[in-house]
This record gives sequence, C-alpha cells and structure tokens, in this order.
Amino acid sequence: MVARPPMLRPGDTIGIVTLGSPLDDNIINARINTLKNLGFNVVLGRYVYAKNGFLSGTDQQRAHDLMSMFENKQVKMILPSRGGEGVAGILPYLDLYFISQNPKIVTGYSDITVLLNVLYQYANLITFQSLLLIDFKENTPRFNYDQFFAAVSTLNYRQIKNPPGVPLISKVPGNVTGPIVGGNLTSFVDTLGTPFEIDTRGKILLIEETHEPANKVYRLLNHLKLAGKFDDCIGIIMGECTGCLTSYGKTYEDVIDEFIVPLGKPLMTNLATAHGFYKTAVPIGAAVNLNTINNTITVLEPTVQ
Repeated sequence: MVARPPMLRPGDTIGIVTLGSPLDDNIINARINTLKNLGFNVVLGRYVYAKNGFLSGTDQQRAHDLMSMFENKQVKMILPSRGGEGVAGILPYLDLYFISQNPKIVTGYSDITVLLNVLYQYANLITFQSLLLIDFKENTPRFNYDQFFAAVSTLNYRQIKNPPGVPLISKVPGNVTGPIVGGNLTSFVDTLGTPFEIDTRGKILLIEETHEPANKVYRLLNHLKLAGKFDDCIGIIMGECTGCLTSYGKTYEDVIDEFIVPLGKPLMTNLATAHGFYKTAVPIGAAVNLNTINNTITVLEPTVQ
C-alpha cells in the first residue's frame, strides 16, 4: 500500500530546499516570513540560496539538501522554493529506500513534477502537486491555500474542484478509478528512456503545461503516445496551459480536441493546475475516481495520516 506522510499541523517545522533553478534571496526571505506568520517553524537547506547559472548549486548539493530534510526528524514537510530546470539531475543521488522509510509531505509543481512522480513510483510515497515556497505571498488566492491545507492537514476524502466560475469540462465520457500520476508535461516527458521514466499503467494521467506554443505541446504529447503512455493509462485529465500561444492557427484546446479526444480515454479538461493563478492540490499516487459523466474528480483516500 502507498505510504501517506504524517499530516502538517500548526507549529510544525517546514524544510526549505531549492532543487532546480535559483530564486532571488529577497523573495525566499519574504516567503519564509509568510510561513512564520502562519505559525510554522522553518529550517533551510545549506544550498537554498546557492546560484550556479540556471541551477541552484550542483546536482549533489541539491540532492544533499533534500536528503538532509528527510533525515531531520523535526521536519514534517519539504517545500521547494521553485521549479525551473534541473530537478532530474538530483535523482541518481537520492536514497529512495531511506525516503520510503521516512515519509514526509513533499509538495510543488513545474519541474518538481519529476521528483513527485519518482517519490511515488520508487519510494511508495504520496506527494502533492500543490504550492511551492514562491506561492506563500499576500496575493495568493484563498482557494489555493484551502486546497493545499485540505490535502496536507486533514484526513477528509475530498473532491478536486475548480474555483467558482471555472468549469471542469468532460470531453470523453467514462468512469475510472486508479492512482493519479503526471503533472508538468515537459518535465515528465524528459524522464522517458531513463531509469526514472513515468509509469502510467493503470493510472489516471494528469497533464499541464506553461508558455509553450501549441505545436510544441503536440510534439510532447506525441512523444508520450509513441512511448505507449496513453495506451497504458486508464483516463486523462488535462490541466491548464498557462500562457501557451497559438501556433499555425492551432490553440492548446485544438490540440486536445484533435489529438487527445480521439484516444478514446475518459477525458476531463480545464482543471485549475500548477502554473495557473488558481491551483488545485493533486495527490500524486493517491487513488482517485475520474467520472466524466458526472464531471467529478474524487480522492478516495486520506492523503496524509
């Protein structure tokens, strides 16, 4: 059975790591102050402020910080500062067995998607496509916080819902149940052909993207198709493609209609995800029911303990 991390409670300690691209020191400090104002204690990885071009430190340094948080008994949640580039570089340096024996909340999106799926597949740990450190700021919508804390701080079964006025759209009818995997399209496509390749067998596949033209999205989706990932999955949820541009007269929605719909798998679109202004909290590895007849996504188990 997949492991549920211990829930996050007021006064708990959150470990901050930078696992991909660097983030401005002032932004990190401001977001840490927000966490403290919310009543949490904070510990920092040694290389949180490190800068090495488009990476925040070496692969080994960033992996060291992540492992140090799993080793720290006081840390209840590991919160990456941002995504960016390069998270896959840390994967060979992680002790996945140790992580499986010391489950903790890990949350994030963008390039952190790579880590979330690897921790589920190889350390048997439910993870969360939800907030990053960068999101803990004054103008973050209440909806995002409500989704986040419902996922990591309660034992409630819940539906994954969009905010009011943002409809979920079902395009291929069906009713399937299985673990949910996926996240940022660019990031997990990059794992294909590696030891950390995403496993979609019997899974509901979530896809979202940001700032890619429609032709690039098509190219990435076709890569997934040729790799058999759509054959293996039982259902598909398409999140937003924030800032994605029309290309050759085709939009992101056109790509969905012309490429994803004909696959014939139960399909829901327009889920508020990750790079969007509104962010649902998606528990990677948890059992989920996707009902595109009743237009619902229901998490069927507590995602923390």
